[in-house]
Amino acid sequence: MIIIIGAGLSGLLTAYRLKKEGIPFKILEARTRVGGRINTNYGTNNTPVEMGATWFGDQHTHLIALLKELGINYFEQFMDGTVFFQPFSSSQAESIQIPSQPPSYRISGGTSNLINTLYQKLDKDEVLLDQPVTEIKFYENSFQVVAKDIFKGNTVILSIPPKLWSKKILFEPLLPSNLMKIASQTHTWMEDSIKVAITYEQPFWQQQNLSGTMFSNTGPVTELYDHCDHNRSKYALCGFINSSLQNLVYKERRANVINQLINVFGEKAGDFIDYEECIWSKEENTFEESEIALFPHQNNGNPIFSKTFFNDKLLISSSESALEFPGYMNGAVYSANVTARKIISTNLENQK
Repeated sequence: MIIIIGAGLSGLLTAYRLKKEGIPFKILEARTRVGGRINTNYGTNNTPVEMGATWFGDQHTHLIALLKELGINYFEQFMDGTVFFQPFSSSQAESIQIPSQPPSYRISGGTSNLINTLYQKLDKDEVLLDQPVTEIKFYENSFQVVAKDIFKGNTVILSIPPKLWSKKILFEPLLPSNLMKIASQTHTWMEDSIKVAITYEQPFWQQQNLSGTMFSNTGPVTELYDHCDHNRSKYALCGFINSSLQNLVYKERRANVINQLINVFGEKAGDFIDYEECIWSKEENTFEESEIALFPHQNNGNPIFSKTFFNDKLLISSSESALEFPGYMNGAVYSANVTARKIISTNLENQK
């Protein structure tokens, strides 16, 4: 039995690969939902808005290959029209021309469409929610994994960010000290971010030949983009808020955001249907305090995560552990593919 810890993209894809080969597994997920840092909210009028991972590009070949394998469509981020930039808090936003950029894409139906597609290919008793793992004990040829319940297996895959397992899980025997040190100093992508999305009845920005794109050095919104669905039948704006706003109460933070949008886009920006936000630093299954300040992507892709431990019975597979595009969805797919191949290869060897 393979025990996979974490039902994010990497964990679910690893499980999907194993299931196709008839290799038994259980996924243990601390949250009461699957997806991890992929979380699409569907509001009042069912507009898909992303509270987590959203964009990818042509360079993210592993993710694109997976979408094609699963028959999931994707579409180009809308960027047509005027872009606004606010250099100082005291200055008005000004229209700017941005250099031509390679296209970025979004997943049709929301990023959670990918998660749900993988999840639906697994049996429900193979994915156990609300099972935060606190301890892993390694014996000669088996593991005991302690969560709300106790599970036994012969291989464990850590499919959560390294900083989380290094601080939340007790290993017996202890993992190597150099691995634990690097893991505890590995930045978890999105952990410092505040994501925001505002839905509307109409795309008033497009009707005024505005792209919906805004950049601000001061905030509260620091980046904003058009977030209409792939059919352009549901309308929203989505982006990031300055992380310092986490200290405000919800109503004050929302008021600051809407006031900024009205100042930039006009009064119609205040006539919204839904306001959604996610402060990732308040998500206990994403954020864990660091002893020292970490820079973005610090130790992501460190080669030590590609090693196996406890006689090849403990593997590390997450976005942050990937050797290619660590910290991104593409990295999660890469890690899952590599890890699944290792497990499948070992399984075939054992059958000989």
